[in-house]
Amino acid sequence: MVAPKNVLLTGRPGVGKTTVLRRVLEHLPVRAGGFYTEEIREGGRRLGFAVVTTGGRRAVLSHVDLRSPHAVGRYRVSVEAIEAVAVPALLEALRSADLVVVDEIARMELCSPRFAEAVRAVLDGPRPVLGVIQAARLPFLDEVRRRPDVRLMEVTAANRDDLPGWIAADLRRLLGRPG
Repeated sequence: MVAPKNVLLTGRPGVGKTTVLRRVLEHLPVRAGGFYTEEIREGGRRLGFAVVTTGGRRAVLSHVDLRSPHAVGRYRVSVEAIEAVAVPALLEALRSADLVVVDEIARMELCSPRFAEAVRAVLDGPRPVLGVIQAARLPFLDEVRRRPDVRLMEVTAANRDDLPGWIAADLRRLLGRPG
């Protein structure tokens, strides 16, 4: 049996999902395209999140001081940043990368309907996807988790150090890249 081509990490907030994803990329000699998120911190306090493409382009995804009608918890969400940075990065990765990176598929990003369309496109596309999906129960997230071509992997404190090597080995086999 062939492993599903789309690997999505899930787990509690702060458990290290993005760290696992970035370590997998360090193990893989492939062109990865897409985006990941980074915390915006000041004085030890998390104030928001940035979206950063694998090519280095960045924008504020959400911030406590952002002016926006879209909010998730205490953060205001920039749909403009999602549509100007994250969505184009996914669509470009679909055209030219070996591996598509989506960190993350969650409430904030889903403030943009175009983001959901782009996620469907990359999951349906020919390239493997390595991503992070929020554990929350939302119709779109549930739809993605139910897909037969998605392998869901829970990141825990007990497995987060071993997961990058295991996932990288699976993706190397899938991509036809030896060890």
